[in-house]
Amino acid sequence: MKDEKKNEIKEDRKQASESKVEDFSETVSDFEFLQEKIKERPVDKKKLLRRTITTASLAVLFGVLACLSFLLLEPVLNNWLYPEEEPGVVTFPQEKNEMLPEDMLTEGSTTGQEESGEADESEGQTEIGTNAGTDGTLPTDIPETDSAAADGTHAETSDGNHSDEENAENANVDSPQEADSSENSSNAENVSETSETEEIEPLRPYQTQYEELYNIYREVESSMVTVTGVRSNVDWFNNPYQSEGSTAGVIIANNNRELLILSKKSPLDGAETIRISFCNNMNADAVIKQYDKNTDLAVLAVDLKYIGGNTLQQVVVATLGSSVSHGTAGITGTPVIAIGNLFGYKDTVCYGMVTSNGNVISMADNEYKLITTDIYAGTSPSGILVNMDREVIGIIDNSHNHDDTRNLLSAIGITELKETIAKLSNGEPIPYLGIYVQDIDVRVRNEQGLPQGAYIFDIDMDSPAMLKGVQKGDILIRIGTQEIRSAADYMNALRNVPIDRSINIVVQRASVNAYEEMQFSIQPAIK
Repeated sequence: MKDEKKNEIKEDRKQASESKVEDFSETVSDFEFLQEKIKERPVDKKKLLRRTITTASLAVLFGVLACLSFLLLEPVLNNWLYPEEEPGVVTFPQEKNEMLPEDMLTEGSTTGQEESGEADESEGQTEIGTNAGTDGTLPTDIPETDSAAADGTHAETSDGNHSDEENAENANVDSPQEADSSENSSNAENVSETSETEEIEPLRPYQTQYEELYNIYREVESSMVTVTGVRSNVDWFNNPYQSEGSTAGVIIANNNRELLILSKKSPLDGAETIRISFCNNMNADAVIKQYDKNTDLAVLAVDLKYIGGNTLQQVVVATLGSSVSHGTAGITGTPVIAIGNLFGYKDTVCYGMVTSNGNVISMADNEYKLITTDIYAGTSPSGILVNMDREVIGIIDNSHNHDDTRNLLSAIGITELKETIAKLSNGEPIPYLGIYVQDIDVRVRNEQGLPQGAYIFDIDMDSPAMLKGVQKGDILIRIGTQEIRSAADYMNALRNVPIDRSINIVVQRASVNAYEEMQFSIQPAIK
């Protein structure tokens, strides 16, 4: 019975399942027209590549814009967060005017009057002494007699006899042999003392002189630095190494942001790094602020934040003096001190004398004065000349020496360099036209009927002036609105010329029977 029931239950379940399958098949058949087959979309590789390139380009563009924004905004934000003082404009004091010949004549007459007055006084005193001697009394008795008379006392007693003091003096006068012997003995003692002093310290004045010169050197030494240009090279075996070129420099200004140093430019050509060594052996990196091609001078800047406070307290800004005059006289024949790299070694010093200072060095658009000395030095020295007032009067430069004086130290006068150094210190470029000018002698101008102006005796090849048509032999008479009557007028006018626009130059050029005026518009270049 149980088996039958089980079989019945199985059959019922089987029938139920079959019925369900039939119902599902009928249902599927009813919705068969709605069935779809889903397929994967094919990948568009070109479109994907374009999107990838676009995304990468946008990322690069965003990075570039972010970098530019940072570079532009970083100084503003840095100055806002850490404000710095504005760099001061570097200027050098004007030199005092030299004494005119009229003033020298006036001073001489005044001195002569004073000397004549002193001579009259001395003659009067001599006459008094002579009159006193004719009375039979000694000249030394006159003031005593006068003072005694003023006090109401008498030199003689009431009975006509002399006082005890006069008797004693007469006794001394009446014994000339004893006086002569005493004088001889005193003179002998003085001679012996003098001879002993000379034997003990015969070179003391000479030693004192050099001690004073050394003291001046020690004071100026704090203004000197050593400038080193470091370059990277490769030897024959492709091994990298570094080479250095050094020169002497002098601290000329502190503009509240940078310490400015004047030095030669050529030893630093091709340098990857410029290193400054101060007097206390502290080193700092520097950059070239501006340089002048004519004089081979450069102003280097060292940021003050890279210099320690101890170093700033020890270094001293040098004082620029005058290379034209020394008081009321010229500097020729005056002692000087040469400091710098004189024999290829740093921190060297020599003492000597100025032998001349009137030699003119003609350069493009400028001229300078050369100071010569009797100091022996190397062929390529660098440094400064200092006078006894501890002032810089010249920048050492032997490149203009003659062959027979190439080892005698020379320097370019600081007076003519001051304007150039000031422009370099303020980062201003030096305008360049390439013209060499000189003054026209008054007699020659009158005899040949030349116009007043600056004579152009040479011109640089391919210079801005030559490319515009200026020639040798022209006489420069005007720059812009400023009239030119001498070489100095031309140089002063050119220093104030703006570098970013053209200037009008007017010259007189010789023709068949007269001079014709010609005008040129020239764009100055940067040296």
